[in-house]
Amino acid sequence: MMTDRPQIDLAAREEPMQLAWPTPGNPGGFVLFETPAEWRTFVEGLGIDARTPEIVRAKFARAQTLYLLGWVDFGLVKAGELAALIALEVAVMDRYGAQISKGRQNFASLLKHMVDADSLTDAQIPMVTRCGGTAVGQLTGVTRPTLAERRNTLAHGDPFEGLPTGGLLELVRDLINFAYRDYIAEAARLGG
Repeated sequence: MMTDRPQIDLAAREEPMQLAWPTPGNPGGFVLFETPAEWRTFVEGLGIDARTPEIVRAKFARAQTLYLLGWVDFGLVKAGELAALIALEVAVMDRYGAQISKGRQNFASLLKHMVDADSLTDAQIPMVTRCGGTAVGQLTGVTRPTLAERRNTLAHGDPFEGLPTGGLLELVRDLINFAYRDYIAEAARLGG
């Protein structure tokens, strides 16, 4: 969960914020936020497990901060998506990088390796089990654009262009938690 950011004061909006986001039983759902408090609670509730390494938590917290600021400037949600995908890239490099030869290491190959090496299925992704749909194809290349392609478009194009990808922050959160599941379990076992 992200740290409270009291220095970020979100004023009331004239119009509520509506965002494409998977909802229970509906992977193509929408969510509506009437107040800044509702938005803050939503974004804070999407934090990764506190037992993941600090560098990943810090990068993911930056993504959450950008999402939070999306209340003021909706385009910042897109910048938050890039930050979230960077956090995921750091996580999969940390967890799977040693399992792939240096010349073949890239975000796309690491995501595919996570699926192949750990037999990751949609049933292991909490957002997908809660809302339906599928996400694994975005890691393997079966579904386009892949998460790696989305990251490349945001990093090498205009990160503020286009509409946000519904559920991206939540999907990235679930994938980071999955990648670190053994690490988290061991920390829990040791009382951390």
